[in-house]
Amino acid sequence: SVSAAFWEHLRRLGLQDFPCGLGSWNKSRLDAHGSPRRGWLGPDPPGQEETMPLGEESPEALIELLRDQHSPWALPPGCSPQDQHLRETAVLTPKLVRGSKVFQLFRSLRIIGKGVEEIDEGLLQLHQLEELILSTNQISRINSANLPRTLKLSEQSLVLELCCNAVADLQDLCAHPPPELQHLGLGYNQLCSPSQDKYLTAAFWPNLVSLDLSFNNFMDLLGLVSQLSSLQKLRILVLQGNPLALIPTYRGFLVDSLPKLSILDDIHIGPDERHQFHGLARQPEQIRNEARVVVSIGEIKGVPDPSLQQQLEVGSKAPVVTYSYCVTYEF
Repeated sequence: SVSAAFWEHLRRLGLQDFPCGLGSWNKSRLDAHGSPRRGWLGPDPPGQEETMPLGEESPEALIELLRDQHSPWALPPGCSPQDQHLRETAVLTPKLVRGSKVFQLFRSLRIIGKGVEEIDEGLLQLHQLEELILSTNQISRINSANLPRTLKLSEQSLVLELCCNAVADLQDLCAHPPPELQHLGLGYNQLCSPSQDKYLTAAFWPNLVSLDLSFNNFMDLLGLVSQLSSLQKLRILVLQGNPLALIPTYRGFLVDSLPKLSILDDIHIGPDERHQFHGLARQPEQIRNEARVVVSIGEIKGVPDPSLQQQLEVGSKAPVVTYSYCVTYEF
């Protein structure tokens, strides 16, 4: 689950271990008078009163251990600037990373390539989350009820990225979709036309600015465009890698059908291109939902040539041998 991957990531960061945390090595746990800050974790049990140990490090020295790339306590590979910020917070104000308080520090959560299959309800504890990236996992079902509430209420730029998973149906995601979402990334999944087109409208995503549907199995260009046209705030669209991108008039039809679009398949749409394709949206007959492939075979060895007819003598009763072949191409 996402929660399990999240806690494993925190464990790797070592927020409670040297040089982070509330250990005896950290002067950040002391107040201005040099006394332990009891208000954070409560008083120590009897007989375990805290004393001022020798060799205690300053917060500045501990931070330096975290920032030095050659330090044994440097950030593990694959971590983000947010992770570095968390570790430094664990030095300067350790109480903020204790227990459930750590949830309030996350604005972005990136769980990439961890074999996650389930978006569980544990995510609901991340009340400040604005960016959720779960790419390159094994997610097939997206339960929108388990998405953090801030993805619905925050006024910040909100991102939900689910590229390279096994999503084939958007019904669960659209049961209670985050209406404030601005970017939805669904590239490299198993979505197809026409069953999924109906979930790509303003009824579910009224504030969507960017949409990535690349490398799925969308084939119905007219049907998809009729749904996408309701997304009045959509400015960035990625559809490359779908079968419909093979249609000769694919780009021109999209450019003219979605006049507010600024970028299509990572290519900026300029005034000249809009003028070039002006009026194409009113000519749906120009759209052909098929692709023509011509295959030329240069030479085949090892099989008889069926075009060479056997020469039989007149009146011969010898059997006639006929050869036929079937060649199949998979695209």
